[in-house]
Amino acid sequence: MSVPQYKRAAAIALAAGLGFSIAACSTKGSDDSGKDAAGKTVITVDCQPDGSQKDLLANWNADVAEFEKQNPDVTIKSVSVGQQCNNPPDFTARLTGGTMTDVFYGYMTDLQQVLDSGQAMDITQYATKDNIATWDSIDPALKAVFTDNGKIYAIPTKNYSMGLLYNKTLFQKAGLDVASPPKTWPEVRAAAKKISALGGGVAGYSEYSAGNTGGWHFTAELYSQGGQILSADNKKADFNNAQGKQVLQNLKDMRYGDNSMGSRQLLQWADLLTNAAAGKVGMFVGAPDATTAIVQQFQGKYDEWAMAPMPGQDGAAKGTLGGGEGYFFRKDLSPEQVKAGLKWIAFEKLTPGKGQFDYARAKPQNQPVGLPQPLLFANGSDAQKQELDARKANQNVPSENFALFEATPVAIKGEPANAQAIYAVLDSAMSGVLTNPNANVDELLKTAETKTNQLLASNG
Repeated sequence: MSVPQYKRAAAIALAAGLGFSIAACSTKGSDDSGKDAAGKTVITVDCQPDGSQKDLLANWNADVAEFEKQNPDVTIKSVSVGQQCNNPPDFTARLTGGTMTDVFYGYMTDLQQVLDSGQAMDITQYATKDNIATWDSIDPALKAVFTDNGKIYAIPTKNYSMGLLYNKTLFQKAGLDVASPPKTWPEVRAAAKKISALGGGVAGYSEYSAGNTGGWHFTAELYSQGGQILSADNKKADFNNAQGKQVLQNLKDMRYGDNSMGSRQLLQWADLLTNAAAGKVGMFVGAPDATTAIVQQFQGKYDEWAMAPMPGQDGAAKGTLGGGEGYFFRKDLSPEQVKAGLKWIAFEKLTPGKGQFDYARAKPQNQPVGLPQPLLFANGSDAQKQELDARKANQNVPSENFALFEATPVAIKGEPANAQAIYAVLDSAMSGVLTNPNANVDELLKTAETKTNQLLASNG
């Protein structure tokens, strides 16, 4: 789950608002070939940038045109669902409603629910160098995330790990050392108190607690304590303990003990980043590309933001959350459609110098080049070397902003099984401790534990 962008909408309303029917999301024709009258293979692909991202949309359209020129037997039909491709509840709604495109985006946490829906194709036989030239360079750990019982169901296209993002301008105004950001949660608390004392509606530290984002951040912060969400066999909740309690207590202390988190809570993705872009947030937990959203979507400034490793409780963090995204394929596609989809993903997402890695194009558009993300290719691979060289040659984001984060890596833990459903449960614990000064941390954790165990039992 990277930089979620949250706008909740029902699947039926979404389809109606975009002017296409549920059935129209798939290109299956009467002959089940997925070909048009001219004999071209047609595929629908979602997550085309929306109109608010003009350069990104223009780049996408240019890439589609170039891809179709190089592959004259293929037609790509792009489907935009606004900014909802990064919204877990909306993804679930589309999956349940059957509105998925032929090639559809999903988080690394979505594999189980996609498999449960019965809508994903086993693409193992097609996931080869013939269809994706850089296939052998992709980090095997990322491939494994979308693999179940030896079968591949999606292609990874982005990954991330989380740390502490902080506003350098507010740090300086509060008398804090920009070069030495907090290393522990007690230090985060102390810095947040100083930043919030600046007044003007500034929150020293800001946190999510709605739309599955609260559970997502609880998980990241639990990992920093050395904890885990589930037992080793994934059958029981394992956060109702001293480590889970510490996560919530840290937040309660800042929220009500120090009043350093602001009065507005129940924040989702856009809420927090809107405030951050406006200079109203001193620190928050996130991935490197949160800075991209702050600038591109909410008119913030790159120079104001830097990133440090995830804080630990009494020293270095014992872990941090990593995750990402990829593309699945509808189970009813023809072999030609699957191959066309893989070639498009390879072109747009997995080729140095092309698509998301076209840094020479991104730089003059003032898109960020130089973020330590996405790291899709294995260290030492040819693709990794090409991507890194191009990134350095076109870098426009101050490298020092991410120097501490890159120089002090924290062990990355993946997201738990049934992550999105569990995150939704944990939202209640996070919102409870941030909206009720009398919230009982033990009771919040016990309730979340019970609900999580019920969820796991029902998925049995």
